[in-house]
Amino acid sequence: MLGEYTITGRGASDIAASVEHGVSTGELAPGELLPPMRELAARLGVNPNTVAAAYRTLRERGVIETDGRRGSRVRARPATTPRESMRVEAPPGTRNIGDGNPDAALLPRLAEALAAAARRHDERPGLYGEEGVLPELVERARAAFEDDGVPAGPVAVTSGSLDAVERVLAAHLKPGDAVAIEDPGWGSLLDLVPAMGLRVLPVEVDDDGPVPAGVAAALERGARALIVTDRAQNPTGAVIGAARSAELRELLSRHPHVLVIDDDHGQAIVDEPVHPLAGATRSWAMVRSTAKAYGPDLRLAVLTGDPQTLDRVVGRHRLGPGWVSRLLQYAVVDLWRRGAVDPVAVARSYAERRDALVVALARRGVKAHGRSGLNVWVPVPDETAAVARLLGAGWAVAPGARFRLASPPGVRLTVSTLTPHDVEPLADAVAEAVRPSRGVRYD
Repeated sequence: MLGEYTITGRGASDIAASVEHGVSTGELAPGELLPPMRELAARLGVNPNTVAAAYRTLRERGVIETDGRRGSRVRARPATTPRESMRVEAPPGTRNIGDGNPDAALLPRLAEALAAAARRHDERPGLYGEEGVLPELVERARAAFEDDGVPAGPVAVTSGSLDAVERVLAAHLKPGDAVAIEDPGWGSLLDLVPAMGLRVLPVEVDDDGPVPAGVAAALERGARALIVTDRAQNPTGAVIGAARSAELRELLSRHPHVLVIDDDHGQAIVDEPVHPLAGATRSWAMVRSTAKAYGPDLRLAVLTGDPQTLDRVVGRHRLGPGWVSRLLQYAVVDLWRRGAVDPVAVARSYAERRDALVVALARRGVKAHGRSGLNVWVPVPDETAAVARLLGAGWAVAPGARFRLASPPGVRLTVSTLTPHDVEPLADAVAEAVRPSRGVRYD
């Protein structure tokens, strides 16, 4: 336990800082078990409550995790080392299909929208004390939610979908609470939840979204929240259809206290209809980001939900950032008003590339997943070998470890930059990469 590293400090903040220092320098390794609170208190000559406060601070910062009688240990992936750092650098001459970015050619040009926003600002500068959300943005967002069968509720704006999810979770949960999350799933979310001091309960995903049996098991294990991706699931492309949605809603109706968050980042890039879980329980929220359809740098998401949840989110947001830049809101409203993105054409473009790759892989005996969105997920027997082989063949892909907890190995391929001429060579390279490796395994 701890090896040669010595935890020091007399106050809770000093003890917590000592542990964090050990983690940041690598002297405390991921998974390393920390001393029991009473043992460390005796060693330091402090009250056990002081050590308990230090450990609580470390849990809330995402540095350690506690598992009942098994004790506290350094998280396998502390908040200071996000999954985004697990990326394969693409050397010169290598195609990068692992970054998850949309096709820049399909994003609208922002010059006109930003110029229009600047003119509106010149006419009436945004000042303190004004409404945080533009009425026109609320009206258009609310209409889009209603068109998709989302229950009526207030509308708020955040700096992207991850910001929205974090604020909704914080509005209801406390450190130690459990959250059911798709596995494989969005890597940033897999980092965020434990960094908030919450426990992750992985839920299996198939092409229709979260598997009901997995959701039921997580709820039985005490999940206080469930986060689902309605369509364009990252990394598998799963879509929650009408039948799966009905099954999950019926299951959730027996757990009305559970917070449900729908992430519909696929709006405007997917031709599959949305079947949200919104309203299946008392507390819920649905989030839509502008990132994939209008550009990641806009950093704007709209969300709706039950009045209590939205009131808590808006109230806390008001005490922090206050509001999302009205200049960005003006620009997004202008893009929506002008129809700067053709959702049908964009969805068709991504689908043609994605479907062509999935079909080409199937012809080679390789099973791949990609019903919607930007990505194709390929299960592999040896993740390290597959990534290395693809890199050697000129393709940099995303290692599946960025997106999974208990699910089997895989790699994620982003189709955004693929051309028709790329599909066959890429399929050949993937087929060669997924064959069983010989010798040592590294994943």
